[in-house]
Amino acid sequence: MHFGVFLGLLIGGVIVGEIAGAAWTRKRRAEKKPRSKSAAPRKAASASKRTSTAVRSDEEILGSGLDRLSGPEFERLLALYFRDQGYTVHEVGVGGNDGGVDLVIVDRRGEKTAVQAKCYADGNMVPVQTVRELVGAKRNHDCILALLVTTSDLTGPAKKEADDRKVEYWHGAIVEQKLRAWGKWSPGSPRNAKPRAAAPAPVRAAAQAKREAAAGSAVACRCGAPMVKRKGKDGTPFWGCSTFPACRHTKGI
Repeated sequence: MHFGVFLGLLIGGVIVGEIAGAAWTRKRRAEKKPRSKSAAPRKAASASKRTSTAVRSDEEILGSGLDRLSGPEFERLLALYFRDQGYTVHEVGVGGNDGGVDLVIVDRRGEKTAVQAKCYADGNMVPVQTVRELVGAKRNHDCILALLVTTSDLTGPAKKEADDRKVEYWHGAIVEQKLRAWGKWSPGSPRNAKPRAAAPAPVRAAAQAKREAAAGSAVACRCGAPMVKRKGKDGTPFWGCSTFPACRHTKGI
């Protein structure tokens, strides 16, 4: 009799322990769920402005430095720039589904160039995969030439791939030089200030040539525009026309 009572108490204690343990486990899992969900907003809030899809007005874009632009705003800035250089510009990357091409620019001869714009921070280099995507995507837009424009720079393999595939690329320093010579881009200007009107193309070219002459490096292209220093595949420097891809003339240094 005493043995039966003891056995019953033992079995009852085991059952109560199992129930209590299961209840404690469910409580711990319920406490963890709110913390895992709250991590997402904090991570989203730390995203860089460069990943934003918001686009401000043209006036605000023209008054902002490259480090203050989102990706779509950088594309818009380039579209404004190329239009003033005489190109017909198709903004094919609007909405984010660019397929590797953001702009298609067409010169006066009807020659098409596929442009990919990468608004990256200085330490974020453009990888080789981006160059390969641009080479493949330009065919989808019936383009002959390809141009990669970035606010940072390309990795070593990306530069080699671009040279091998004949993809022209502008890194941050070249982009700033071209935009400042344009005359409408004025970083740091008040947001409500009207952009400065661009001087006629011959005047801009003459002013640029004068500045380079003062620096002791004035070299004129046969089209009349100033030339800038570039490097070939083997690292050999040469003079290339600053209006590329409109003019592809080169000179040895």
